[in-house]
Parts: sequence; structure tokens; C-alpha cells
Amino acid sequence: MTDTLATKIVAATAAKDDDSDGMSYLESLPSRLVTLYLPLFVIIVVLLFPFYWMALTAIKPDEQLIDMVNYNPFWVVKPTLKHISRLLFETNYPRWLWNTMYVAAAATTLSIIASVLAAYAIVRLRFRGNEVVGAVIFMAYLVPPSILFIPLASVIQAYGLFDSPLALILVYPTLLIPFSTWLLMGYFKTIPFELEECALIDGASRWQILTKIVVPLAVPGLISAFIFSFTLCWNEFIYALTFLQSTQNKTVPVAIVNEFVDGDIYKWGSLMAGALVGSLPLVILYAFFVEHYVSAMTGAVKE
Repeated sequence: MTDTLATKIVAATAAKDDDSDGMSYLESLPSRLVTLYLPLFVIIVVLLFPFYWMALTAIKPDEQLIDMVNYNPFWVVKPTLKHISRLLFETNYPRWLWNTMYVAAAATTLSIIASVLAAYAIVRLRFRGNEVVGAVIFMAYLVPPSILFIPLASVIQAYGLFDSPLALILVYPTLLIPFSTWLLMGYFKTIPFELEECALIDGASRWQILTKIVVPLAVPGLISAFIFSFTLCWNEFIYALTFLQSTQNKTVPVAIVNEFVDGDIYKWGSLMAGALVGSLPLVILYAFFVEHYVSAMTGAVKE
């Protein structure tokens, strides 16, 4: 009986070793090369090549931008900062950059405040039809901006806000609040409800619970919603093109297109310099908060 048991143990150990050997084959260098490194390399090239081309064009002399025969289009000889210097000191680009940052920060702040209140009410107050309300709010995010900007233009005209950054600050939340609310709803659901029950037993109000318990615990979700909203405001084009007319009030995406495109003549050096400088604030923002952004998106998707 003992010999039979020992034989079974040896056989099970051998089978386990065989399984481990089989799994280790998937972790071999050729397997990792095909399943990990090669796809990762392709993704990196696809994602980073536009930025490389943008930076390369921004420092190319004019003759290299035109002559693709005598100069390698994927490299630059004798780089120059002329396009960047012209952009910063011979145009209103600093003013455009300030307008973009001002509008994005103000609209994002308003949207986050409204989204926090809406998401908390839908998730925690447990009223009848709260799930339906959450779904309807998210469905509003799917409405194309090209459809909304026509009635919104009538509203802006009626209030006399045309050619004012305030028009964008009031209009952008229509794009930002639905998605931010959905994102924060998913994140609020990951916060244990027992914490709020204990606070209610101790006599805390709903406002105290929201400001002193829920919001501090939801900082990663708030950062994620802020980054998404700020990026969308920064890059938005249709509303900024429609509601802003004067040169000094324009935002970066609209201004560089209007100022550096003359009919069928494209000033590629200045265009790419404007895009490069305009993307730096977003790059810095993502670099500091990318971990919070990923963790919040993961929590929202789980729900």
C-alpha cells in the first residue's frame, strides 16, 4: 500500500514537472520575441512616429522641407530654431497658449465639480432609476459635437458671448460632464459603503461625507477625470473655430491653422513648431499623473 502511494506521488511530481516545462517553453526568448517584444516595438513606432515627425519638421530649414530628393526626409541636416523663434516672438502664440490654458482649466474645474456631485448622487443616494440616469448621462457623451454646436451657437449669440473665451468655458462642460460623471461613478463604486454608514451613525451629513471621506479617497479618479477633460478642452477645434473670431482670443489648435495656412500654402515649419510647443504642457501633465490616470480608468472599467 505504501509503495503504491509513493508511486502515485512520484508520478504526480513528474507530471507537474512536465507541465512546468511546457509552460516554460512559452517564456522562452523566441516566444517572448514574437508575443511581447515585436508587438511592443510596433506599437511604440506607430505611437511615437508622429511626434518624431513633428519635432523633426519644427527644426528643419526651409530648403530641407521642400527638397525631398537631396535631403533625407527622415533626418535633418543643420537643424534650426528659426521656426520656434518666429512662433514665440513674431506671432501672438504666447497669448494663444494662455487662452487655451485659461479656457481648459476653467471648463475642466466646472465640469469636475458638477461631475462629482452627479456621480455621488447617482451611486450613493439610491433613488429609483439611478442606473437609468447614469446610462442616459453617458449616452449624452456619444452625441457628436458637430450636431450640438448649431443650437449652442444660437444660445451663445443670444447671450452676447460670441468671440469671448467665456463662451468656450460654458460650452465645453457639455462634452466633459457626461464622460467624467461615468468615470467617477465607476470609481465611487469601489469605495466601501461601510465608511459612509459609520460616518452617518456618527452624525455626519452627506456633504461632510462627500468632502471629507469620498473625495479624498477618490483623488486618483478625480485626477483621471481632470486629465481627460483638460486634454479634450486643449485639443478641441470645432467650438473654438465657431465661437472665436478675433486673432487675440483664439486657442492654439485654431490659431496655428488659421495663421500658418494661406490658401494652399502650408508653413509646415511654423505649424509643427506650434503643435510641438502646444503639446508640451500635456506631456508634462501626463508624465506626473499617468499612474493615477491608469488606476482610475481600471477601477471605472471594472464597474
